[in-house]
Amino acid sequence: MSEAALPPHTLGAPQWQRHTPAQRWLRWTVWFVIVLAAALSLRHIEIVPEFLADAPAQMGDLVQRMWPPDWRHYPKGIHDALVETLHIATLGTLLSLLLAVPFGLMVAPNLTRHRGLNFFARLVLVSSRSVNSLVWALLFVAVFGPGALAGALAIGFRSIGFVGKLLGEAIEQSPRGPIEALEAAGAGWCARIGYGYWPQLKPAFWSIVLLRWDINVRESAVLGLVGAGGIGMVLDTAMNLFQWDRVAAVLLAIFTVVVMAEVVVTQVRQRVL
Repeated sequence: MSEAALPPHTLGAPQWQRHTPAQRWLRWTVWFVIVLAAALSLRHIEIVPEFLADAPAQMGDLVQRMWPPDWRHYPKGIHDALVETLHIATLGTLLSLLLAVPFGLMVAPNLTRHRGLNFFARLVLVSSRSVNSLVWALLFVAVFGPGALAGALAIGFRSIGFVGKLLGEAIEQSPRGPIEALEAAGAGWCARIGYGYWPQLKPAFWSIVLLRWDINVRESAVLGLVGAGGIGMVLDTAMNLFQWDRVAAVLLAIFTVVVMAEVVVTQVRQRVL
């Protein structure tokens, strides 16, 4: 057999491998850490086998208690709470825009060339995102008392980090061509924002606003569980009184509002953006 007819590995040709030995060891280490973390988590959450085996029967009994939903309470007890939930989500979103836009401008290093301001803005945005909306609601309920004001403030302060971070990233990714042209013409900082950045950021900005409002409608529906107004307070009252048919009506109303909000956001995006 001639040398040309021999397989490549017999001629000392290098063998192609997708991963290097170091990468393979790293992959196996990551998988081992994931499996170990899952095993430790299952060990420490203390699952009671008796409760786990009884769960299907308990769920079936709960569904029987919840069906059919009691819609007699909707006109007086549910409708106004749903409207209040939408108001909380809307006002919270508007508040977050007023507070997040300045931090979004400060966090972008290509717009605000000051590391101290960049760090401060990033710290504020991270702090906002690190605290859950229910925790914000508990804080504002303690300060302002139960009601929709605490819910709107909780939604607003929770949304600052989301809106500001996405806005800052959109500014960082903006093409430099129009900005450099304005700088060469002697345009000031406000002119660069209004004529250079805003035309490029407008689609992303409205997408962020619509997405955040859609998320806030979902989050505001549960803030009432801690006394921050909205439909959550009606749900909490019905659960405490074991009125499961009324709980079913509240849950179906929340589901309907969430679906309608998704449809509205989709339609607005298609027509505006």
